[in-house]
Amino acid sequence: MERRQEQYECGHPSAAFPFESRYVDVHGHRIHYIEEGRGMPVLFVHGNPTSSYLWRNVLPAVAADTQRRGIALDLPGFGRSGKSADGKYTLDLYYRTLEGFIDKLGLKDLVLVLHDWGGPLGMQYATRHPGNIQAVVLMETFLWDTSWRDYGRLRPVFRLFRSPAGYLMIQVMNFFVNTILPGSVVRKENMTREVMDNYRRPFPTVASRRPVRVFPKLIPIGGRPKTSHLFIREIEDNLRRLDVPVLWIKATPGAILTARTEYRLAALSARLPRLAVREFGPGLHYLQEDDPQRLAELITGWIKGHNLHNLPSEIDKILLDAA
Repeated sequence: MERRQEQYECGHPSAAFPFESRYVDVHGHRIHYIEEGRGMPVLFVHGNPTSSYLWRNVLPAVAADTQRRGIALDLPGFGRSGKSADGKYTLDLYYRTLEGFIDKLGLKDLVLVLHDWGGPLGMQYATRHPGNIQAVVLMETFLWDTSWRDYGRLRPVFRLFRSPAGYLMIQVMNFFVNTILPGSVVRKENMTREVMDNYRRPFPTVASRRPVRVFPKLIPIGGRPKTSHLFIREIEDNLRRLDVPVLWIKATPGAILTARTEYRLAALSARLPRLAVREFGPGLHYLQEDDPQRLAELITGWIKGHNLHNLPSEIDKILLDAA
């Protein structure tokens, strides 16, 4: 309960990151992660341009209320994880890192919580290793080949991101972190200077921002790039192998899943018959910054509703009573 109270300051989500940093070597990459709690794991996977910091106000509540072990990693080039030695960032690198991280830590019976690029990466793992998955939670992500009409008013911006101008915008001007990130939160007051400083910290130089630039270029749009298109196609082809509960947390108006793209969710439901949708309320893309308490409650309630939480042992009860 003490940690829970620390997650909010003056009515706003806390900017603090009160976790012990842990590191593990995965295929030659130094990968940073945090964890809290005990029991079967809940693995939180971020996207662009975030890190485990995104989950700071969600993970502790989910771990405490489900009696599970909450874990969040930083993908290569993000957060406190090491940068790629050769400067190359690919879907294969990110997927192999996620898969290798799970293997290295010996994580079994996973609940995956996936956001942004964490969605395709995590669902690729889930469909390739369905026996190791208990459930999946998705939010503001994509499991389909997108089209330019999906991007609405952001279409010109993402066209520039994928052009040579993307270097100037993302790497030189740090536009994705400075503008896209805070602009994709409804409650602008939550994006305090301290929060933004924490998001900027992993990207102090032009070269360090390369992974932030790569992700927009990897988005499958109209079948391009081909590697991303094939990556998504494999997920789509294998979704029916995943016979576990899947939750989609849907915000309004949303950024990826909006009134304009909601038909994507209906198509996904045909492939995932155990898919459920829960309304988040007002939110754009980074729901973890809009209302982390609401997000944690939705995740926790859904896990408990499927009896995937760990019941406290007698020793745990004694310790809780003593606290």
